[in-house]
Amino acid sequence: MPGWKALSDELDPDVRAFAERLRRLVDRSGLGVSAVAERTGHDRSAWDAYLGGSRPVPRNAVVALAEVTGADPGDLAAEWERAERAWARSDRREEALDRDGSDGSDGSDGSGGSDRSDGPRDDRTMQIRRLEPAPTATVDSPPPSPSPSPPPSPPRPRRTLLLYVTATLGALLVVTAALLLVDLGGTGDGTDDRAATPPSPTTPTAAPSTGLPAGVKCAGPGCTGRDPEAMGCGGPLATTVARTHVGTALVEVRHSETCAAAWARITGAAPGDIVTVKVAGATRRASVPEGADTDAYTPMLAVTAGPDATACATLADGSETCTAN
Repeated sequence: MPGWKALSDELDPDVRAFAERLRRLVDRSGLGVSAVAERTGHDRSAWDAYLGGSRPVPRNAVVALAEVTGADPGDLAAEWERAERAWARSDRREEALDRDGSDGSDGSDGSGGSDRSDGPRDDRTMQIRRLEPAPTATVDSPPPSPSPSPPPSPPRPRRTLLLYVTATLGALLVVTAALLLVDLGGTGDGTDDRAATPPSPTTPTAAPSTGLPAGVKCAGPGCTGRDPEAMGCGGPLATTVARTHVGTALVEVRHSETCAAAWARITGAAPGDIVTVKVAGATRRASVPEGADTDAYTPMLAVTAGPDATACATLADGSETCTAN
């Protein structure tokens, strides 16, 4: 079980109560923080902050934790809302303190400004007013007479020109259509006197490049030897394709179609237990470290089909088992 650090005494009571509730859920689930992070789709560092009360917990992380641990989502959401209001109150207090500090610095020279406004400035204002020129009378000038508009052109010549242009265009269209019909008819003996144009060669279409989803950083061979959680291949993008038990530990083959890679995971294990993933002779392994975690997972191996991978576990007492393909 995780060995929790003591919570800060400066935490709001609602925030402290919510962090302790999250820790109890993780303890009762039998999962380590790494397994919770992978199954909820959030980073391990984020969950360390959530469980330590140093960062507000997003609602989607609370919902995912309830699904993973089997907790009542309604009760957990109610406690989350109280903790969220406590975080909001803390943020408002910090903003108020920041505003008070800035207001005090701005008003320090207020009296000096009023003293500077009494002397020569008023004298200069009076001089400007004494030197203002008297308004001069404006002489109303008569509005300009509108320029005479050009006489309208006689309607009959314009109509005649328009009819002429329309008739000319119609004749041209008729002649063009007749030429096209004659040209399409060929020579009359069923053959076309024009050289056949060879068909253009078909250009092969390049296969479209498929981009990776946001947050996914590798695919296929580029994932070999990489951490599935750090590369964004775990969480909702991974499924368990095979599993077996050895003692009290659960051994799984985890596969991500998006990343085209697989890895092995062991949960409910003890320090010193080893988990291994095998694909076509290649292997990667990991061991459960000394400390709070009871789970571990291996780096990835590139594989298209999940059943082609095998997960094996070797316990500290010598027990060993592998998943069946």
